[in-house]
Amino acid sequence: EVQLVESGGGLVQAGGSLRLSCAASGFTDGHDMDDYDIGWFRQAPGKEREWVSCISASDRSETYYDHSVEGRFTISSDGAKNTVYLQMNNLKPEDTAVYYCAAPPIDSDCSWSAPDYHYWGQGIQVTVSS
Repeated sequence: EVQLVESGGGLVQAGGSLRLSCAASGFTDGHDMDDYDIGWFRQAPGKEREWVSCISASDRSETYYDHSVEGRFTISSDGAKNTVYLQMNNLKPEDTAVYYCAAPPIDSDCSWSAPDYHYWGQGIQVTVSS
Protein backbone atom coordinates (compact mmCIF):
# COMPACT_ATOMS: atom_id res chain seq x y z
CA GLU A 1 0.00 0.00 0.00
CA VAL A 2 1.15 3.54 -0.73
CA GLN A 3 2.71 5.21 2.30
CA LEU A 4 3.35 8.93 2.60
CA VAL A 5 5.68 10.55 5.12
CA GLU A 6 5.93 14.30 5.67
CA SER A 7 8.99 16.12 6.94
CA GLY A 8 10.35 19.64 7.17
CA GLY A 9 7.90 21.25 9.53
CA GLY A 10 8.78 23.37 12.54
CA LEU A 11 8.61 26.79 14.11
CA VAL A 12 9.30 29.90 12.05
CA GLN A 13 8.71 33.62 12.46
CA ALA A 14 6.19 35.43 10.32
CA GLY A 15 7.70 36.25 6.94
CA GLY A 16 9.95 33.22 7.06
CA SER A 17 10.02 30.11 4.90
CA LEU A 18 9.79 26.36 5.28
CA ARG A 19 9.90 23.53 2.78
CA LEU A 20 7.78 20.49 3.47
CA SER A 21 8.60 17.16 1.87
CA CYS A 22 6.28 14.25 1.19
CA ALA A 23 8.15 11.01 0.55
CA ALA A 24 6.21 8.12 -0.93
CA SER A 25 6.79 4.38 -0.93
CA GLY A 26 4.90 1.10 -1.19
CA PHE A 27 3.99 1.35 -4.86
CA THR A 28 2.98 -1.80 -6.69
CA ASP A 29 2.35 -2.96 -10.26
CA GLY A 30 5.22 -0.91 -11.62
CA HIS A 31 3.78 2.41 -10.49
CA ASP A 32 5.63 5.24 -8.78
CA MET A 33 4.80 8.64 -7.33
CA ASP A 34 4.59 10.28 -10.75
CA ASP A 35 1.46 8.21 -11.42
CA TYR A 36 -0.41 9.92 -8.58
CA ASP A 37 -1.82 13.37 -8.06
CA ILE A 38 -0.48 14.64 -4.74
CA GLY A 39 -2.31 17.11 -2.58
CA TRP A 40 -1.43 19.08 0.52
CA PHE A 41 -3.98 19.79 3.22
CA ARG A 42 -3.76 21.50 6.58
CA GLN A 43 -5.76 21.51 9.78
CA ALA A 44 -5.56 24.20 12.42
CA PRO A 45 -6.79 23.60 15.99
CA GLY A 46 -10.56 23.71 16.15
CA LYS A 47 -10.93 23.95 12.39
CA GLU A 48 -11.76 21.54 9.61
CA ARG A 49 -9.07 20.12 7.38
CA GLU A 50 -8.64 22.39 4.36
CA TRP A 51 -7.09 21.87 0.97
CA VAL A 52 -3.93 23.83 0.21
CA SER A 53 -2.47 22.67 -3.09
CA CYS A 54 -2.27 19.83 -5.61
CA ILE A 55 0.09 18.73 -8.35
CA SER A 56 -1.21 16.73 -11.27
CA ALA A 57 0.13 13.30 -12.20
CA SER A 58 -0.60 13.79 -15.90
CA ASP A 59 1.52 16.95 -16.06
CA ARG A 60 3.74 17.88 -13.14
CA SER A 61 3.71 21.50 -14.32
CA GLU A 62 -0.05 21.55 -13.67
CA THR A 63 -0.46 22.86 -10.15
CA TYR A 64 -3.31 24.26 -8.12
CA TYR A 65 -3.46 26.45 -5.02
CA ASP A 66 -6.01 27.72 -2.59
CA HIS A 67 -6.36 31.50 -2.87
CA SER A 68 -5.02 31.91 0.67
CA VAL A 69 -1.59 30.56 -0.31
CA GLU A 70 -1.33 31.38 -4.01
CA GLY A 71 1.78 33.41 -4.73
CA ARG A 72 3.42 32.31 -1.47
CA PHE A 73 3.45 28.50 -1.70
CA THR A 74 4.88 26.39 -4.51
CA ILE A 75 4.28 22.68 -5.00
CA SER A 76 6.80 20.64 -6.97
CA SER A 77 7.97 17.07 -7.39
CA ASP A 78 11.13 15.04 -7.82
CA GLY A 79 10.18 11.77 -9.46
CA ALA A 80 13.62 10.26 -8.99
CA LYS A 81 13.19 10.65 -5.24
CA ASN A 82 9.47 9.86 -5.14
CA THR A 83 9.04 13.11 -3.25
CA VAL A 84 6.71 16.08 -3.54
CA TYR A 85 7.61 19.39 -1.94
CA LEU A 86 5.66 22.35 -0.65
CA GLN A 87 7.81 25.46 -0.53
CA MET A 88 6.17 27.94 1.80
CA ASN A 89 7.36 31.55 1.70
CA ASN A 90 6.20 34.69 3.48
CA LEU A 91 4.55 32.58 6.13
CA LYS A 92 1.81 34.11 8.24
CA PRO A 93 0.53 33.15 11.70
CA GLU A 94 -2.69 31.95 10.07
CA ASP A 95 -0.65 29.32 8.22
CA THR A 96 -0.10 27.57 11.54
CA ALA A 97 -1.54 24.05 11.26
CA VAL A 98 -0.74 20.39 10.91
CA TYR A 99 0.06 19.80 7.26
CA TYR A 100 -0.76 16.55 5.50
CA CYS A 101 0.14 15.21 2.08
CA ALA A 102 -2.32 12.90 0.43
CA ALA A 103 -2.91 10.93 -2.75
CA PRO A 104 -6.18 9.99 -4.43
CA PRO A 105 -6.57 6.68 -6.24
CA ILE A 106 -4.44 6.29 -9.32
CA ASP A 107 -5.93 7.80 -12.47
CA SER A 108 -7.87 10.36 -10.46
CA ASP A 109 -7.73 14.13 -10.86
CA CYS A 110 -6.55 16.78 -8.44
CA SER A 111 -9.34 17.51 -6.00
CA TRP A 112 -9.90 20.01 -3.21
CA SER A 113 -12.07 17.50 -1.35
CA ALA A 114 -10.42 15.41 1.37
CA PRO A 115 -12.74 12.37 0.95
CA ASP A 116 -11.38 12.00 -2.62
CA TYR A 117 -7.97 11.10 -1.21
CA HIS A 118 -7.21 7.53 -0.14
CA TYR A 119 -3.66 7.74 1.14
CA TRP A 120 -2.56 10.14 3.86
CA GLY A 121 0.63 10.96 5.68
CA GLN A 122 0.74 11.24 9.44
CA GLY A 123 0.91 15.03 9.34
CA ILE A 124 3.55 17.50 10.45
CA GLN A 125 3.27 20.62 12.55
CA VAL A 126 4.00 24.05 11.13
CA THR A 127 3.92 26.92 13.60
CA VAL A 128 4.33 30.54 12.53
CA SER A 129 4.94 33.04 15.30
CA SER A 130 4.00 36.70 15.00
